[in-house]
Amino acid sequence: MSYDDQTTGASPHAALLRPLRPAQSRSGELADRLAGEITAGRLKPGVRLATEQEMMAAFGVSRTVVREAVAALRAEGLVETRQGVGAFVNRDLRRRPYRLGTGEARSIAEVLDVMELRTGVEVEAAGMAAERITAVGRQQIERALHALDAALRRGEAAVEEDFAFHLAIARAARNPQFARFLEFLGHFLIPRQSIRIGLQRKGPLKSYLERIQVEHRRIFEAIRGGDAAAARRAMRQHLMRSRRRYQAFAPRDAEQ
Repeated sequence: MSYDDQTTGASPHAALLRPLRPAQSRSGELADRLAGEITAGRLKPGVRLATEQEMMAAFGVSRTVVREAVAALRAEGLVETRQGVGAFVNRDLRRRPYRLGTGEARSIAEVLDVMELRTGVEVEAAGMAAERITAVGRQQIERALHALDAALRRGEAAVEEDFAFHLAIARAARNPQFARFLEFLGHFLIPRQSIRIGLQRKGPLKSYLERIQVEHRRIFEAIRGGDAAAARRAMRQHLMRSRRRYQAFAPRDAEQ
C-alpha cells in the first residue's frame, strides 16, 4: 500500500516524492524531509509510509539510505515499524522522546559520549541475557545473527540487521527497559555515517564488517552458553573496539 492508498482524490505527496539533491548525508536529508511532512500534518498520524522500493525510486537513493532515514524517524518517535507490514506515522506525536542530538551533523565527541552510555547499558544487558536466556530469546538472537550474515553476503552495510542483533540481546535480558532504552537511542547506536558509508569500496567494507561479525558471534556464544561474565566481557570488548574504530574513521571522513 502506498501513500496514495491512504487518501482520496489528488495525492498530497506530489511535492514530497521528488528526487533528493546531492548531499553529504542523504539519509539525514531524507529523514528531515519526511519529518517535515509529519510535523506539518501533511502525513497524518496512522498513515503508512511509502514502501522501501517506492522511496528508493522516488528519491533516487539506496535501500540503506531509506532504512537509515526510517530508523532516525523511529528514534525521534515520529514513526513506528511493524514487522512485515511497514512504517507508520505515530498516532500520538505528543509522546516523542527527548532527543540526544540534533541529527546527522553531530560532533565526534557527542557520538563518543553516547557510545560510552550505550556501553554501560549493553554490557549489563548481555550479562542478564546470558543469565536469563530462554529458547525463544536464543532463537531471536541467532536469527538476527543469520540476518547479518545474509546482508554481508549481499554486500550490504547491514545497519538495520546490526541494530536488530543488539535489540534481540536487550530483549533477551527479559527487562523491557533495556529494549526501550536502545530504541530510544535509535540511530546513535551504530556509527554508520562515519564508518560504513565512509568505506565505499566493497573490499574494505566487507573486511570491516566481517571483523565485527566475529565479535558478534563471540557475544552470542557466551549468551547461548549461559556465561554471564563472558557475555559482559565480549560485549564490552565489541563496544570498546567500535569506539576506537569510530575515532579512527570519523576524522578521515570529516576531511572529505
